[in-house]
Amino acid sequence: MNNKYENILTGIRPTGNLHLGHYFGATSNWVKLQNEYTTFIEIADVQALTDNFDNPDKVRKNVYELTIDLLSVGIDPKKSTIFIQSKIPEIAELTVFYSNLVTISRLYRNPTIKTEIKQKRELFGNDGESVTYGFLGYPVSQAADITAFNGTLIPVGDDQLPLLEQCREIVRKFNSIYGDTLKEPKELLSKSSRLKGLDGNEKMGKSLGNAIYLCDSEEIINKKITGALTDTKKIGKNDPADPNVCMVYYYHKLVNKDNVETVCNECKKGLRGCVACKKELISAMNKFLEPIREKRKYYEEHPEEVDSILKEGTKKARTQAISVMQQVKKNMKIDYFDE
Repeated sequence: MNNKYENILTGIRPTGNLHLGHYFGATSNWVKLQNEYTTFIEIADVQALTDNFDNPDKVRKNVYELTIDLLSVGIDPKKSTIFIQSKIPEIAELTVFYSNLVTISRLYRNPTIKTEIKQKRELFGNDGESVTYGFLGYPVSQAADITAFNGTLIPVGDDQLPLLEQCREIVRKFNSIYGDTLKEPKELLSKSSRLKGLDGNEKMGKSLGNAIYLCDSEEIINKKITGALTDTKKIGKNDPADPNVCMVYYYHKLVNKDNVETVCNECKKGLRGCVACKKELISAMNKFLEPIREKRKYYEEHPEEVDSILKEGTKKARTQAISVMQQVKKNMKIDYFDE
């Protein structure tokens, strides 16, 4: 199957290292998609600054950490174009143009933005002072990301659908005013559900302290899984338990599939203690992560290759964005003279 005439645009904010939730929910799928589509992967550093504007060193460091993570899981720079958002000025230009097409009230009604604003106000108070212009305009910036590269297929989860719909609205409005210029993107809905944390929380995340990171060492994996939530009703080693409420079993299903049926049956019959079950998971998890760790070690020892990949990817991405911008400016009647 080859759909190289379709452009996939996906992005990720450099706010920290990738964890298992990112892997099973997104990046493992990107690895497959890069074989079928023309793929652009954006390191969205500008969007990361909407929450980290006062900590630019963190964002800069994470750009490289995230790139190494992506390469370690199998993103191939020969198949996928990895680029840095801030190095593509055409995205910023499009954001300005699109901002004239979206009202403030529409941005506030975006379900994704509403949810995140509510979370911010719970943390910082109800006066709205914590909501910046850049944060509120995130959907406009994302529309610029997508259209700058003629993105026609966008891998998203359910929670991102309102943002994609906002992009489609902007595209339709722009085309209705300036003529057929921009391509309207379609969603490529993720089939994976959100991964639970080690503590049983419905979301795995850095702020919750319940995540297994792809860069975690064997020692850290040992410590994290040892403290993972199990069936609280199981008291004795030989007591039967319910694997469906046990996070150790939950992760066995991800990285120990060949033995998961045995794990389940022995757990239910009281033939397996939690300590032994955790030790088996620790072994399986480290085996799963070992190839990723090896690739990560290579790129950590060859930072010049990471630099080269980002430079070449960004150069290629900008060529595409310039082409789109030329058509945009022509149709907007602001192509006054050749530059």
